[in-house]
Amino acid sequence: MKKFGVSQSVSRKEDARFLAGIGNYIDDSAPDGALYVQFLLSPVAHGKILSIGVEDASKAEGVRGVFTAENLIGAGMRNSMNASILELPDGTAAAAPMRPVLAHDKVRFVGEPVALVVADTLNQAKDAVELIEFDIEELEPHVTVATGGIDIHGEATNNLAFDWFRGDEAEVEEIFAGAEKVVSMRVDDHRIIANSLEPRGCQAEWKDGRLHVAINGQGVWGAKDELSDLLGIDKANIRVTTPDVGGGFGMKGFTYPEHFAIAQVAILLGRPLRWMSTRSEAMLTDNAGRDLHSMVEGAFDRDGRFLAYRVVTHSNLGAHNSGYGQFIQTELSEKVLTGTYHIPSVFFRVKGIYTNTTPVDAYRGAGRPEAIYMIERLMDRAAREFGISQTEFRRRNFISPDRFPYHNFGPETFDVGEFSKVLARAEIEADFDGFSRRRSESAQRGAVRGLGLCYYIEAILGDPSETTKIEFTEDGMVNVYVGTQSNGQGHETVYAQILHERTGIPFENVRLVQGDSDLVRKGGGTGGSRSVTTQGVSINGTSDRMIEKFIPFVAEELEEDVANISFDDGIFKAEGTNKFLGIMDAAQAARSKGQQDLLVTQHTTELPGKSFPNGAHVCEVEIDPETGLLSVDKYTVVDDLGILMNPMLAEGQVHGGVAQGVGQIVIEHAEFDDSGQLLSGTFMDYAMPRASDMPFVEFHSEPTPSLNNPIGMKGCGEAGTIGAMAAAANAVQDALWAFGVREINMPITSEKVWRELAEASSL
Repeated sequence: MKKFGVSQSVSRKEDARFLAGIGNYIDDSAPDGALYVQFLLSPVAHGKILSIGVEDASKAEGVRGVFTAENLIGAGMRNSMNASILELPDGTAAAAPMRPVLAHDKVRFVGEPVALVVADTLNQAKDAVELIEFDIEELEPHVTVATGGIDIHGEATNNLAFDWFRGDEAEVEEIFAGAEKVVSMRVDDHRIIANSLEPRGCQAEWKDGRLHVAINGQGVWGAKDELSDLLGIDKANIRVTTPDVGGGFGMKGFTYPEHFAIAQVAILLGRPLRWMSTRSEAMLTDNAGRDLHSMVEGAFDRDGRFLAYRVVTHSNLGAHNSGYGQFIQTELSEKVLTGTYHIPSVFFRVKGIYTNTTPVDAYRGAGRPEAIYMIERLMDRAAREFGISQTEFRRRNFISPDRFPYHNFGPETFDVGEFSKVLARAEIEADFDGFSRRRSESAQRGAVRGLGLCYYIEAILGDPSETTKIEFTEDGMVNVYVGTQSNGQGHETVYAQILHERTGIPFENVRLVQGDSDLVRKGGGTGGSRSVTTQGVSINGTSDRMIEKFIPFVAEELEEDVANISFDDGIFKAEGTNKFLGIMDAAQAARSKGQQDLLVTQHTTELPGKSFPNGAHVCEVEIDPETGLLSVDKYTVVDDLGILMNPMLAEGQVHGGVAQGVGQIVIEHAEFDDSGQLLSGTFMDYAMPRASDMPFVEFHSEPTPSLNNPIGMKGCGEAGTIGAMAAAANAVQDALWAFGVREINMPITSEKVWRELAEASSL
């Protein structure tokens, strides 16, 4: 077994520079002489722009220019960002109103960029922004996730962006009418803010007829395409790079107005520019997550088996269509809407609503956590109403192994799954048998304890193909060029492990090259738990091509027939002899003889199908009924993530995901008032989970290798969040059920628990 091969818990090689404080983040890498940018953000949620006075700001000390939408348009920039638009069942498109780079005629949410100041120092830019005279006629904002109110966009009457559905509504209605039992409940999934450790930033430089834009995102190619589109610059003259990134979580997976405004102004001034968001600005401007309200209903036979499932959702898009906002609660949720259960008939309807709030888009899981939360809350409720245990009720409805490959409502094709086996392991690891004892011990302390279960599944998203280039360099290193983008997941380590396992190239000699559109011509970026699966398979495929290319050369070096050369564990061998040549020595020999073609191998692979991580999360909470104080006391995960490339890093990904999922349920909440002002715009008002809020997350792997890639991987980046939300909510529901509380929705804060208990006791 290789020390640094796959399935080994190798420590992250990138951490050496991070811990030493020499990481190269966006704010560390500004060009020499870069000027500072500060944006004027709208202070109101909805209004007509009457005038923007920039004269005083332009004369302020150190200011090199003040720019509005008119200036950018005058320079030739198209003041309208791109967004993916949903196709409706009748073949028409959902609403596609313009989203301006800088607000032009109206402002539509607090924090929308209106103008920017360029100055020699950051403080000078901030001071000058305060001098801009912004005259606005305020309009009544629409902040509720429902149709109605003053139209935010002329293209969306009553602020309805789309009314989308899948399934046969009449058939489902008929099944519900004849069902033995119908279980219904409202499921809220409130808005949250991603709050990555590193806020967003951007730099731009126009030099020698080329534009270089640096962003701390999740991929460079979408930004390059859109920069070309909006600025009218040939793609060959645009370079987009991404340095180290301090967390993305989906929020950094698309373009933002700042990218285009800064790029255009850099061209106008002929000077490099730099911008870095503050935490408060990030809370106002970063695309938010979730924010939907659903009515979920299940029709069951007398034995508790699913007959039909119906979901009607109202989804908040915010003020504008963001990159993928229309798809999150529709086509992405649809992929796993029915979870791990066999449900014969389904109807799913979503209404997308514009509101005068920050746009909403992907957040860790992007639609799949929302879908699993709905089905798993309903499963919990139905099991209680049937009087059947949580585990048995799920087993009755699981997709059985003999049904695979299984075509779900999605439509997705699940290749493999051993859901009952994973659940059985979870019952053991979480000590279901000992729960009654733990509940009694809590009662002796005057507390109540609840146990919640969630069985989740997710569908890997994104481009199924990826390209890898392997290059032997003069300094003895091996560059691996990849089309994904690490945001802190540990790609430098895992990719080196995969290459080392396949080729024997020393782990310490592998150098990752990513996030540069000049060096890596195409790629799918990072998101949807795709990175290690798609890129890992590509690394293996490229490695095989590289080895094949070397064999004729090695045969000549060893003076042997090509057919007699084999390769294993980094060594080319002449069978039946003691002749051999290591892969690194072979590369050095090829370089010395001028065979440069052997030193670079590039290959693209495409996965034949997706993989579907799944697993069981078990959460236990303890509540003080006198105060409502809620604590998460015990947490157990049994995941089927396929073959793990690095168990330690996979476990770390799950730990982080669980913290984000539990955090949303019990503490995080983005709240706006009736005027559209964000009430939770600082960490004084927006609570984030701390170490003291989380128990140790016990992680276990129960893999069933995927059949859709040769390594058997399934991805792990979003699994923790997808499983955690319903597990935590169901645990609280379990604790409160005996008090007569039948339905509680997130955020399940201690205050809400106390109010629910007080109301129940008064009945």
